[in-house]
Amino acid sequence: MSLPPSIPLFPLSNALFPSGVLHLRIFEVRYLDMIRRCLAEGTEFGVVILLEGSEVRQAGKTELLGSVGTMARIESCEAPMPTLLELTCVGTTRFRLASSEPGKYGLWHGQGTVLADDAIVPIPPTLQGGADALGRLIARLQKQGVPGEQMPMAAPFRLDECGWVANRWAELLALPPHLKQALLGQDDPMLRLAQVQALLAERGLLD
Repeated sequence: MSLPPSIPLFPLSNALFPSGVLHLRIFEVRYLDMIRRCLAEGTEFGVVILLEGSEVRQAGKTELLGSVGTMARIESCEAPMPTLLELTCVGTTRFRLASSEPGKYGLWHGQGTVLADDAIVPIPPTLQGGADALGRLIARLQKQGVPGEQMPMAAPFRLDECGWVANRWAELLALPPHLKQALLGQDDPMLRLAQVQALLAERGLLD
């Protein structure tokens, strides 16, 4: 995939990883315009981690964006009100920002380079605990009757791949923004899963 010359950016306190699901409620003018343009043109937008500042624009407050992001493809869009859009998006390609700047209404744009997709790396026995814990979580949500479109991750559940398992945990865990960014920028999926599993162990989530 090639990136557009100017990427419209959506800073969030959480990270979006490739194949991740993102539910958004859009009401700010800057993002309503951005999403409508993406829908009309069939294009994606970039989700980057917000290192400092607020997701909702505040007068006199500055925003500090992370240097790594993921392109988001809009899967569905509903407009319950003229000034409200409800989206379901899926992460596609990671990218690294070379530069970024705010524009009209405070909407950020940036230029970046594509980061390679994760290699398909089977989960070694030493990291099986993280995959098993995620499998239990998915089974529990399914048993509770959570509809597929409301699940925090989308099928197919690739519980045998280091990258997929690491990415889903990195989205789910409450972690500082700088740590989310470090995981998103980690190119080795096995190393990313090892880092995530250490965090799961610290929180007692492997049992």
